[in-house]
This record gives sequence, structure tokens and C-alpha cells, in this order.
Amino acid sequence: MSSTHTGIEWTDATWNPMTGCTKISAGCDHCYAATVAQTKTREIYLAQPPVRDTAKHREDPFAPRWWAERLEQPLSWRRPRRVFVNSMSDVFHAHFTVAQIKEVFDVMASAHWHQFQVLTKRPERALRLADQLPWPENVWLGTSVEDMRVAARVDALRRVPAAVRFISAEPLLGPLHGSEDGTMAALDITGIHWVIGGGESGNGYRPVEPAWATGLRDLCLEAGVAFFWKQWGGRTPKAGGRDLEGRTWEEYPVALPAPPIDTRRKKATARPVGRARAGALR
Repeated sequence: MSSTHTGIEWTDATWNPMTGCTKISAGCDHCYAATVAQTKTREIYLAQPPVRDTAKHREDPFAPRWWAERLEQPLSWRRPRRVFVNSMSDVFHAHFTVAQIKEVFDVMASAHWHQFQVLTKRPERALRLADQLPWPENVWLGTSVEDMRVAARVDALRRVPAAVRFISAEPLLGPLHGSEDGTMAALDITGIHWVIGGGESGNGYRPVEPAWATGLRDLCLEAGVAFFWKQWGGRTPKAGGRDLEGRTWEEYPVALPAPPIDTRRKKATARPVGRARAGALR
């Protein structure tokens, strides 16, 4: 589903012309999108044929699906918004064709007044396709880095010609700031413009260590990279709050464009004037 109202703190709207994904790393273990697909949106998704139409995929509500009827939704949203693209999928999942991905990028380029936040766990495919896609300034590309085991994703992201490149360290499952004794290197955020951090939430959530959060923030401060702390997590996303050492961190790399000024003049409505009043005006 797509929505102009969302509880995700770092965006204003979600847009899902694609749904469905495949778990590929530890950060996917408790995927909220998979849970939603198996519960709230199950019947809606099962009614839509999967991209790879097999018996197995037809029975799986989280198999990748293409929703052409949703493609132009952002064009009808006139107020500038930050739009999370495919909160229920991954644009660069292998099931989606290059033609489908191009259609998504063409809409983003046309809806130039929005900022589109594309988050992928497959930046290597984004890099392979980069020269076939438009990269206007309003299209941001990010990758998920839950711990140092997937740090190589950032190397691919760095090579994509997006105007804004960002990292989502949510769920944060380990330190990314290195160790004091030098036995573990810090995540290289050279060429990165924004970092989102947050703890995991939901059943079986894995608690985030405070040192991982402060270490990630300090890494960003030292590099001059915008930092956004989304949540501490817990049984529910809001359970632990958002404050990090006494304040809320919600920096962005680029300000959202101001809404266009409506210069159209409203037509004056003629008001009836009584005879006595008309005489007084003469």
C-alpha cells in the first residue's frame, strides 16, 4: 500500500509500486514488511499475480509483485514530500525487470518537487544498472547496514551517482564505529551524506547497545554527515523513545523544497448592496 501518512519518522509518505522481497542478511530476520504482508495485506497481495508467476510465488504474499496502477501516485501529491520508495519491497530485487525499475525512476524524475528515498539491500545491482537510469537531484539512494558483516554494501553505494547517498543502520545489531583498541575498523562513510540509526522493534527484537548508538552518532559528527536517530526500539517501535543523550537527532542532508506559492487570484464575489447603502456610496 502507499500512504501520504506514515509513522516512519524520517519520511513523509510511502509509495509502493512494488511489494515483496527476499531475506538476505541478519537485518531481515524480523522484517516488518514481511509481517505486514502475511497479516494486514495478505489477501490484497495474494489477489495480485507475482512478477515470477509460479505456484509457489502465488501462494506467498511476500513474493515480489508489480503494481502499475500505483506508479503515478506521487504525481498527484502537489505538496513537496519526502517519499520512502517501496517500504514494502526493494526496488533492486532481482525479480524486478530493468524496464520496471526505469518506470519507477522516470516517475521520480517527473515528480521533481518531492525527495525520493530509495533504500536497498542490493546496491550492487543498483551500481550495475546505474548508467541505464536517470539520477536527478531529488532521488536519494541508501543501503541498509545493520553491522560490519555487510559493510561492503557501502562500497557499492559510494559508486552510484546519486545526489544523496545514505545508510540505514536499523536495526543496529552491532558497533559500526570501530573499537578503541583498533582491532575492529569503523565503517567508512566517505561519500555518504546521511545516516539513519535505530534499534529493532517487534517480537524477538534484539536490543541495541547505547554505545553503538553514540558511537555511530560520533562517527557522523566527525565526518560532517547528517545523523538521524529514529528509535531505541523494543516490543513496539515507540517503546524506547527517540532521545539520544538528552536530545532528538533528526538531521537531514538536504532541506525539503518549500511548497509552491499559489499566485492565482481569487475572483471577487459581488455582494448585494441595499438601496440606502448604494445611495450613501454615490
